Amino acid sequence: MSRKVQLILNGKAAGNDVLQTAVARQRAMGNTIEVRVTSEKGDARRFASERGEVDLLISAGGDGTLNEAVHGLMDIPEAARPALGVVPLGTANDFATSCGIPSDPEQALSLCLEGKEVAVDVGKANEHWFLNAASIGFGAEITATTPPELKHLLGPAAYAVMGAILAMNVHHYRGRLTLPDREIAGSGPVAIVGNGRQAGGGVQVTPRASVNDGLLDVLAVRDIPTLALLTAARELQELSPDGEYISYWQTPWAEVHTEEVIPVNLDGEPVQFSSVRYEAVPSAIRLIVPSNCPLLSAQP
Repeated sequence: MSRKVQLILNGKAAGNDVLQTAVARQRAMGNTIEVRVTSEKGDARRFASERGEVDLLISAGGDGTLNEAVHGLMDIPEAARPALGVVPLGTANDFATSCGIPSDPEQALSLCLEGKEVAVDVGKANEHWFLNAASIGFGAEITATTPPELKHLLGPAAYAVMGAILAMNVHHYRGRLTLPDREIAGSGPVAIVGNGRQAGGGVQVTPRASVNDGLLDVLAVRDIPTLALLTAARELQELSPDGEYISYWQTPWAEVHTEEVIPVNLDGEPVQFSSVRYEAVPSAIRLIVPSNCPLLSAQP
């Protein structure tokens, strides 16, 4: 049984010869693929939200294109949403990489057409959606320029996160974080709310996250005095809910209220909140992933 496939292609990647060849090959094999190319922000969401006889929607671009496609799908009633496939063509491709989706466009397209559909959660931040992660209080670009001695203490991923914390001239935001079983007040430079596991171009920020467990993973970093670096580094490796400087929770929802507007990066898209509720919307979309996808929970 043939499916009607719509491929939403980021205009910046429209000249990708490998993808063009792959699409032509799939069409020659009998697959009906309509390619729609974006030219400005909002196109991917608009294309994805248009109701029609589409069985499979493929996002071909980076994390921003994927985020727009997810917004478009969530604009459609659940029963009418097509399955979602991903061809990663962006710079970071954090979500696709975490899922184990091939970076080669031809292999990724084949997976979209032949892989298995899995019901996965979508994160919600007030009226915005995210599939991968919400980064709170610092930019999407994570750079690691920490003192060299920390490199030996931390694994590569933890080192990069600590580097981001230390290297930046971080603005400290005062406020409170509310979870189902606790409320924490104070100030801190960084928090990550993850549905996926990595952000910033390959840094594992919420390493225990799964896309089908009905939970969001929250990594919170408070002010770290210089004398407490070793303690904080240890906590970054242990990821306990009760860390003094770095804490990690798995929760169906979390609320953040700050005394001022705070920048938030949702899958690469910048927004601002002073009061926001993050929640996991379980099994919101059907995503095509490899059979060995690392982000799938064994017991959803």
